[in-house]
Parts: sequence; C-alpha cells; structure tokens
Amino acid sequence: MATAPTRDAMDTALVQVTGGRPLSGRIPVQGSKNTALHLYAAALLADVPVVLTGAPDIIDTGVCAQILHHAGAHVASKDGCFTVSPPRTIRPVVHPELGRRVRTTAVLAAAVLASTGQVTFPYPGGDAFCPRLIDRHLAAMRAAGADVITSDTGIRAQCGARGLRAFTVDVNTPYGPSLGATVTAMLLAARAPGSSLITHPSIEPEVTETARFLADRGVLVHFDQEGLHVSGSDWIAGGTFAVAGDRIEAATMVMAAAATGGSVHLDNITTADFPDGLARALAEAGIILVDDASGGVRTHLRGPLRALEAATGPHPGLPTDTAPQLAAMLTRAEGTSLIGERIYPRRDTHVQGLRAFGADITATGPVLRVRGLVRLHRAEVEAADIRAVTALLIAALTADGTSTIRGMFHLRRGYSHLLPNLATLGAEITTIPGGP
Repeated sequence: MATAPTRDAMDTALVQVTGGRPLSGRIPVQGSKNTALHLYAAALLADVPVVLTGAPDIIDTGVCAQILHHAGAHVASKDGCFTVSPPRTIRPVVHPELGRRVRTTAVLAAAVLASTGQVTFPYPGGDAFCPRLIDRHLAAMRAAGADVITSDTGIRAQCGARGLRAFTVDVNTPYGPSLGATVTAMLLAARAPGSSLITHPSIEPEVTETARFLADRGVLVHFDQEGLHVSGSDWIAGGTFAVAGDRIEAATMVMAAAATGGSVHLDNITTADFPDGLARALAEAGIILVDDASGGVRTHLRGPLRALEAATGPHPGLPTDTAPQLAAMLTRAEGTSLIGERIYPRRDTHVQGLRAFGADITATGPVLRVRGLVRLHRAEVEAADIRAVTALLIAALTADGTSTIRGMFHLRRGYSHLLPNLATLGAEITTIPGGP
C-alpha cells in the first residue's frame, strides 16, 4: 500500500533555485491531481477491483490510499497504477487524522456513506488560502436521507433503516457551482435507488471525468438543462480507467517557461485540455499553444510577455488554481495586469512572497494588480499552499541570484516530478531535505 511522507520531514525541506536561465525542452505532464483525488473516492463504490492508470505520485495520493485502507479496502499504488479492491465490509469512518490532510475528505465520506449508510469524518484539510465551506456537501447527504450531526471535531452522517433515497439537491454557491459537492452528490446518487437530480452542477473536468468513470461502470449519468441526472445502481463494475493529464501542471510549466523567456513541449496533454479562459489569458500574454504532430503541446512566445486583464471562473473559464502562477509570470510582462478571483472570496497567499522577490503586486479584495516589467532579485520565502509555493518557484526561476524556498511539503502534495522536470528544462535547482 502507498504511504505518505511524514509532514514534519517534508515541512523542513527546502529548495535553492538559481534564476535567470531560459527553460526549454520536452517533458511529460502527470495525471491530474484534482481529478485523481475524486476518482479515488469513486473507486470505493465499485463491487469489483478498479485500476486507475496515470495516478500522480504525490503526497495526497498516499494519504488517500491510507484513508481507503483504513476504511477496509485493499489498495496498491505503484508506477502510476492505483488499484482499489473492495472489502467485504467497509469501516464507516474516514481516518480522523488523515482526513484533515486532504481537501476531498467530504467526497471520500460520501463514498463511505453511500456504501454503508453511515460515516464519521473530520473536517477537510488541504489548502487553506481562504474559508472553504462544505455546507453543500452536507446538504447533499441530508437530501439523500442522512441525519447529519456536526461538532467541533467532526461530522457524523447516518441514514435510517431504509438507507439512501433518491433526491434533488442544489450545489450552487455565491461563487458558482461547487465542484466537490457535485461529486459528493453524484457518488451518493450512484448508490441511491431511483433517479436523483443535482441542480446547478459544476462542469469542471473533475466532475465530468467522475461522471464518465461512473458511466463506464454501468451507472446512468447525463446532463441536461435541468442539471445532472444520476440513476442509482445496486452493482457498479470495476476495470481500468485512465486519469486525464493535469491541466494545472501543464499551465504551470507553460508559464514557468514563458517567464524565463523559454518554451516547452508537453506530452500527455492537448490544446483542447486547456480551458478557454486559460488559453485566452496565455494568448493575451503572448504565449502560443499548438498541438504537435508527434503528440503533446508545443509553446512559443510571440515576443515579450504582455500585461493582461483576466478573472478566474467556473469551467471553461480561467482556473483558480492557475491564478497564483499567472501572477508570478506577469511580473515579467510589460504593463499593469489585473487578475480577479471569482471562485473564492480571495486568493492572495502568494502576494507577500512575490513582494519579497521585489514584485510590484497589490491585493484589493479579490483583485490583484501586478505591475511589470520588474527585475526580481533573490529572496528567502515560504508558502503554505500548493499553488502559492509554485508561484514563488516561478519567481525564483526568473530572479537574479540564488533563492531559497520553504514549504516543499505543499509542492509534493500536488506535483509528482515538478522539480526534476524543471531541471530537465535547464533550471538550476538543489533540494535540501531537512533544512534548518
């Protein structure tokens, strides 16, 4: 079974980056972190073994493997294959410590609830760049027939003797449809007798890929103008399913190369995998993406990077998980850029770190203003979430001198081989485990 590195060991690791080297070359894109984490939960519903290929070798994969193992499933994760074999009896508990280390805890809990009719689980962990509520997840559980009791330490959901029931639930929020709650509702509906309806569903790739996974296993799933319809099944097949390429990692590599004045060829991704909002932002900045005849995507710059105005939004808009990296790249663009955050109340945990490099960046509520072209200098920085630490890494790659970045635990939560891939492209990076 896969194991996750201890947080203490990873939190003290650091990297040193010597900037000013243009990045170029060809590298693969990992399987999607965000999609994989939802598929790990969905795999628990199957009545026979499931093999997910292309699973990213990241800390969160190890944590999810341990959570499923604690619930009673047999889990093996090796060489990108994540295998889940269902137990005869599922333990109705999401591990109280491990559950606080990932963001998809409520989705995992929904899979357990759908299988057993009850579950106890902690509040989710993961990145905490702003308050991230789970009220829509709990609403789905209640709609499916569960009594939900919350406390300071966690949540308990339990169905009555009749088990799950078909339901209708709205997963919309003031910031748009909830991706995670859509998957939670979908997993519950997959085991509830009858037809359930999820209104205002998210259509993010994580949702559509989970829907495709369930449909491939015999669950009737379809979208229409009413929302997402799911017909429950008393048998869910197993088999093999491939995790799609990670559009966030691909965007990160594109922006890292562009920030240094270089170009990159990415395998395991196509231009169609870049959401329209992301493709437009990159094009406005002067970055060209083309599908290569040999496979993958090639990038090149149309000239100096240019300032832009963009805002994150639901798919197919600009993904919120690319906004910090975009801000870092735009420190190298000519002019003043504006990046609005419309998925969460705000997202600016990377701002202080970028300022340490000399970036001219300010946050006013959900809007970031980035003034370029700025010559960044070496800095010693630390970040506390995945995308923030990646933004700081991009800044270090463009800065004069050798910078030190702490918070590599968070990088390894989301990226399996980002540092080696950057080194392959020409970056000068040294990893120091257990730094002071």
